[in-house]
Amino acid sequence: MSDKPIILVTNDDGLNAKGIKALVAMVKGFGDIYVVAPNRSNSGKSNSITVEVPIRIKKVRDEENLHIYSCKGTPVDCVKLALNKILPRTPDFLVSGINHGANTSVSVLYSGTMGATIEGCLNGIPSIGYSLNDFSADADFSQSIKYGRKIFANLIEKGLERSVCLNVNFPKGDINGIRVCRQADGRWKEEFDHRQDPFGGDYYWLTGYFKNAEPNAEETDEWAIHNGYASVVPTKIDMTAHQLVEDLKTWDYEVED
Repeated sequence: MSDKPIILVTNDDGLNAKGIKALVAMVKGFGDIYVVAPNRSNSGKSNSITVEVPIRIKKVRDEENLHIYSCKGTPVDCVKLALNKILPRTPDFLVSGINHGANTSVSVLYSGTMGATIEGCLNGIPSIGYSLNDFSADADFSQSIKYGRKIFANLIEKGLERSVCLNVNFPKGDINGIRVCRQADGRWKEEFDHRQDPFGGDYYWLTGYFKNAEPNAEETDEWAIHNGYASVVPTKIDMTAHQLVEDLKTWDYEVED
């Protein structure tokens, strides 16, 4: 077994997406790379897992320091199978992305890219999710590779607190620098386009837009990517609102017979 660091690479746009090829290029030279990614797009799958049908894995490529597998499952399925069935040992690092489209603010809750990142974090693996604010299939990832590599090198040197991962988002085009941020307050305003199929059956197509509740807050990830900066948000697994614990203890919980 190689003594090089093992780097697990995954995404939610699928194995053939340009973003995951850019991510492999980003971490190349840092260790032994294992790519385990969905065989097709799994955007918006968050932390979902497959429980009703079998999951199939296919080895696509196997060479020195690069091993590529296609998985017929979700991003989290990919991580779970990699840890349990594919990798020779627990990886030293996990990187997910580079997603086609930003995963700022509440998008972290829906993102398959960040779902895989959080799964790595749950297993005690220092993990980073990368996204680019460009949905184009042929997006330019050259700046993302340059700045993402620097962030990854810092992770190797500094490490991360257990149960914390990084959510990194890049702006489209040139990058002015890197800013450590907090998650912006915002929400998706969902709309559903009502359509009919050729047989007269109704169906609905999800559309909508993101509404930033604090567009002028310069300490947020949304402000950063819309002003030419890469944002780095430390993201926790623990979703407890700790500041309310003591207050909630004062509520009346007596139940009358």
